[in-house]
Amino acid sequence: MSLLARGLTSPVPVEYPLLGASRNGSVTRGPDGVLRYGDLSPALTELLDVRVHRYANRVAVVEIGGPSLTYRELWGSAARIAGGLNSRGIGYGDRVGIRLDNGARWVQAFLGALLSGAVPVPVNDRPGCGDAAYVLDDSAVDFVLDDDMPDATAFIDDGASLGEVALLCYTNGTHGRPKGVELSNENLLSTIESVVDTLGLVNTGMRNLMMVPLAHASGCVDQLLPTLAVGGTVVIPSEFGADALVRALRQEQVDVVATTADVLRDLCTDRVPTDARVTTVCCSGGALTAAQAQRVGRVFPAASQWSVWGATETSGIGLALSGLCPDDRPGFVGAPFGGTELALLGPDAEHGVGELLCRGPNVTRGYWNNPEATAQSFTGNWFHTGDQVEIDRNGFVRLTA
Repeated sequence: MSLLARGLTSPVPVEYPLLGASRNGSVTRGPDGVLRYGDLSPALTELLDVRVHRYANRVAVVEIGGPSLTYRELWGSAARIAGGLNSRGIGYGDRVGIRLDNGARWVQAFLGALLSGAVPVPVNDRPGCGDAAYVLDDSAVDFVLDDDMPDATAFIDDGASLGEVALLCYTNGTHGRPKGVELSNENLLSTIESVVDTLGLVNTGMRNLMMVPLAHASGCVDQLLPTLAVGGTVVIPSEFGADALVRALRQEQVDVVATTADVLRDLCTDRVPTDARVTTVCCSGGALTAAQAQRVGRVFPAASQWSVWGATETSGIGLALSGLCPDDRPGFVGAPFGGTELALLGPDAEHGVGELLCRGPNVTRGYWNNPEATAQSFTGNWFHTGDQVEIDRNGFVRLTA
């Protein structure tokens, strides 16, 4: 909870808008003070439709031990799911729960909900996550996509706009009940732009091994969507963990590994195949020590290493650090990229210490059906992360609590 929400103090945020944030020529400051991309597609479905036609014969999704789908096959099956939803009266603005395990069918269901004009609501049903029933109830879903998915004549609703909600993604509930985060088309499209640009994702058919839950923003927003946007292949394992990572590398050709700090810490270096062609390792869910990052570098000697930090409210991203944990910045989690900017709140904010606030084109406008939580979590366009941090003079952020 932020200092402001607890009523301990109400200082004006100290802005650090010029530190670290990417200035790639595509972002300009709007009248509201927020940096925005000026060349976005009108909606996520329109961007994906263009990419599907461009990369129709490429493989879009590989489920290890399961099906593989080309872009044409994926889009066609998603459009038929959308048609099935439409035949059941589901359409614009309705909420569709996605209650499936990681796999090709999850991607089909997610895209099918989007193409129907509805708002997907990913539900985390993995062991240890006991909030599925609450999420379905709180979001008041109109339909749930599970193992028995509807199928009818292909249908695509492409009438969305940048400001409309495209995804309702729930927080993990570590601080009370999960909250439904409204992510707009602009939020998602901006995240795609910033991830592709910062991580240098190429459109030559890269293969991304996703060892993160698709039901989280770190999975569906930060990894799935950017990979599809560049015509890459999403490789989805049936299990997570270091052993599953080794098995996946032995079975599939992989260019990008997207996983968590816990998996990388547990990785046994002598089991990774020596012919692995990994060029990028993307780490979320915590920071590695310098020694751990160096070990990852020995396992994947040709790979650039990235650590990313974010909250569901920031579309899963916000800070990035090249090198995971360079020796000169131990404990730091990254600097802002894309259009993300930072501010601090607290008595020592002017000295670079306080609660971290974020704003940018990736930041939500608020919570679903929860105006009180929205009011507590925002000062103007600044989102209160609740994290206590230190910001150095170059804009790098270190978590202090």
